Amino acid sequence: MGRLSPTIPLALAALLPATPLAAQHYQCSIPRSVQVPQIRPDARPRVLPVSGYTLALSWSPEFCKPRKGQPRHARQCDGRAGMFGLVVHGLWPDSARSWPQWCPTRRQPQPRELAANMCLSPSAALLARQWAKHGACMARKPATYFKVMRILWEGLRIPDYDRISREDRLTAGTIRTRFVDANPGWSREAVGVKLNARGWLQELRLCYDRRFMPTACDRTRHGARDSVPAKIWRGL
Repeated sequence: MGRLSPTIPLALAALLPATPLAAQHYQCSIPRSVQVPQIRPDARPRVLPVSGYTLALSWSPEFCKPRKGQPRHARQCDGRAGMFGLVVHGLWPDSARSWPQWCPTRRQPQPRELAANMCLSPSAALLARQWAKHGACMARKPATYFKVMRILWEGLRIPDYDRISREDRLTAGTIRTRFVDANPGWSREAVGVKLNARGWLQELRLCYDRRFMPTACDRTRHGARDSVPAKIWRGL
């Protein structure tokens, strides 16, 4: 099945930065207590060999624009727990044939594991679902899955997309270029840009091979072409 061993692959060490990075959350506070949500599969299990991975980063201001005031999204969107830019939507295993998903597991995340990652991905329900739907297809334990997710995140330098949103004639290609400029070793082909139907930035999808090194995205993950006009909502 290609699941990770409890020891993180050595290839991930090359992704760690030499100096600490500022994450894309501002004054975020880790919750003192978290309840582990019950997650129910919404599709059949799909157990497939893992050929690579996708780290999906959601642009929080765009996500929150229609969700402010909704209790289920209060932590991410009401500003009381901090302000968020890019946040981790999930780490997804890929396969040559389809997406592995809902692989059988009896393990659930512990409350402390969810709480520790809620400045990275500000929803206990999202974290628990990502483990159940995707993580169980690539790791034996939730702790391993979340550790890999955090290592990948901490190996990135996130551009200031709030500032970039003000550039003239912004395109999907600009969004890619600014990411590659900030991250030596990444190519434009490895950075997927997902725009919503109105042309606003929704998500970056970063493509990795089986050794967690950047690799070219397939057409589905690559998303919008470089020439497509884009907009980035700043949350104002």
